[in-house]
Amino acid sequence: MTPVLFVLAAAGGAIGRHVVGRLACSWQALLIVNTVGAALLGWLGTRDVSAATTTVVGIGFCGALTTFSSFALEARELGWRWGSAYVGATLLSVTAAASLATTF
Repeated sequence: MTPVLFVLAAAGGAIGRHVVGRLACSWQALLIVNTVGAALLGWLGTRDVSAATTTVVGIGFCGALTTFSSFALEARELGWRWGSAYVGATLLSVTAAASLATTF
């Protein structure tokens, strides 16, 4: 059953990223989905859940929702000045989100 749930969760994450991408410009959408994914992973990491749940939600959903390759590409396309600001903002937001989520 876990493989089926994994595929469904991954599909949900990919659809979620696509929807956010349609509502915001690419760098903003990536900032949003990566921050939400980091928060969910931070929260999940502090819960006593099964390995199957961690696989389905943490790897399946969050893995499809978040994206490092698009983040790196977007940072490069923004140029040195804005790309550096974008990287800093992303690192700050995902770290804060994951940290705050561990307290809930």
